[in-house]
Amino acid sequence: MLVDSHGHVSTKRFDGDRDEVLARARAAGLVAMLDVGCDLPSSRASLALAERDPLVWATVGVHPHEAKEVPADFLEQLRALAAHPRVVAIGEMGLDFYYDHSPRDEQRRVFRAQLELARELDLPAVLHVRDAYGEAAEIVDEVPGVRGVSHCFTGTAAEAELYWRRGFGVSFTGVVTFKSAEQVREAAKGVPPELLLVETDCPFMAPVPLRGKRCEPAHVVHTARMLAEVRGEDPDVLMRRTAENALRIFGISLPA
Repeated sequence: MLVDSHGHVSTKRFDGDRDEVLARARAAGLVAMLDVGCDLPSSRASLALAERDPLVWATVGVHPHEAKEVPADFLEQLRALAAHPRVVAIGEMGLDFYYDHSPRDEQRRVFRAQLELARELDLPAVLHVRDAYGEAAEIVDEVPGVRGVSHCFTGTAAEAELYWRRGFGVSFTGVVTFKSAEQVREAAKGVPPELLLVETDCPFMAPVPLRGKRCEPAHVVHTARMLAEVRGEDPDVLMRRTAENALRIFGISLPA
């Protein structure tokens, strides 16, 4: 039992074999996956895929890279999309001070606005944070009651604690399998069991032993096995628990 809590199967990288990718995900034991919006067009594409395939659930949001491009009515458009029952979160949203593709003040503005929308709609927020964990946590504190997940976590153990102490899930990708990612493995050790999640962020960051290939949801099993190894846990137990965590955090009910 597995859930890929963050991926992008609705993107063009999967246009040639999307149905086969989702079939492989099912064969690998996935019971759900989240297809994540990064701007308004990709949010619509995520929802369209979730409407078509019951394995998939959608999130809608604006990535910090796209903050400079948002129209004045972006919140109204996100609110309308989020009314659909297959939409289970707002995001991905946040701060990316590594690439700085959008001015930082615009990143902050769009981040705060989406956190407020997530709180208004009582939906979890999917956070993208890079080189800005401290400031992003401070902005989260400006919106009391908001909840969610810090996705693709790549920071230190202390930075992970900023999020799990606030009740946010902390999700790990194939990066945790990379030889150079000892810091990320150390961070993973400290996350409380009930707040640990796994994801692919596909098509990016395929885990070892598939590094360099296009990542897909079925590959999340490799990340889960590495997390179990570094945490000293049984892999089957960790897979089930992280799946249950994702279903709970995102409010997903599976058919009997």
